[in-house]
Amino acid sequence: MDPELLARAEQVLAANRAAGRCIVTAESCTGGLVAAALTEIAGASDVFERGFVTYSNDAKLESIGVNQDILQTFGAVSIAVAWAMAQGALEHSKADVAVAITGIAGPGGGSDKKPVGTVVFARAERDGNPDKVTADVRHFGDLGRSEIRRQAALVALDLLMPGAEAP
Repeated sequence: MDPELLARAEQVLAANRAAGRCIVTAESCTGGLVAAALTEIAGASDVFERGFVTYSNDAKLESIGVNQDILQTFGAVSIAVAWAMAQGALEHSKADVAVAITGIAGPGGGSDKKPVGTVVFARAERDGNPDKVTADVRHFGDLGRSEIRRQAALVALDLLMPGAEAP
């Protein structure tokens, strides 16, 4: 596995362990890469509660309860959907903090408004203020599928750090 991802995952686990927090992921375009990095570290199970890979819209609906109206209105790659994914991951787990990732890794699937390399992130905390949305859109550019996914996983790991804000 990528050494930078592993180093970041180790930092995330150590910081959340020290804070007494458990984490959950809801991943689409990264396909479980964040969860894989976290679980590559021995002993991760005391911090990493679970991960959801909700690659299709149906999976987002069925696994973590993203509302169909949100998907249809804003599209899968949107702040509204990423926020709903993060909230749904919390609701379907016992974790304290969630990160969600949805985007277009390419090589196809992009548009003028949402080109390849567009990735949306959201972070939610259990019992956090639902009006305080921690979410952001990043435009990595067409770096190639693997690199877009890697960059997205790094941002998501940063968002799992205690006290993190949107990039």
